[in-house]
Amino acid sequence: MSQTAEKTRAADPGTGLGGSWNVIVRDDDHNTHQGVAIVLARFIPGVTVDAGLRIADKIHRTGLAIVWTGHKELAEHYWEQLQGAGLTMAPLEQN
Repeated sequence: MSQTAEKTRAADPGTGLGGSWNVIVRDDDHNTHQGVAIVLARFIPGVTVDAGLRIADKIHRTGLAIVWTGHKELAEHYWEQLQGAGLTMAPLEQN
């Protein structure tokens, strides 16, 4: 006797809601390291100002950094908050 195991899906096919989405901040000419760090600490859970400074340094050195990864709805929420606070954002990117 054989049994069939079914895997559950995170979302219906074609919705784009399953999986992880990256929130990416780009380098720009108008935000300071300190300003980026403060915004990240304010809106991204678990990011302190010190961690935000390290992320800001990476953004400056490489041109961008992934600052958060997770479900699409939360990614959209954090993306909008960061953009609203003046950071330069890349489009959301699905993993």
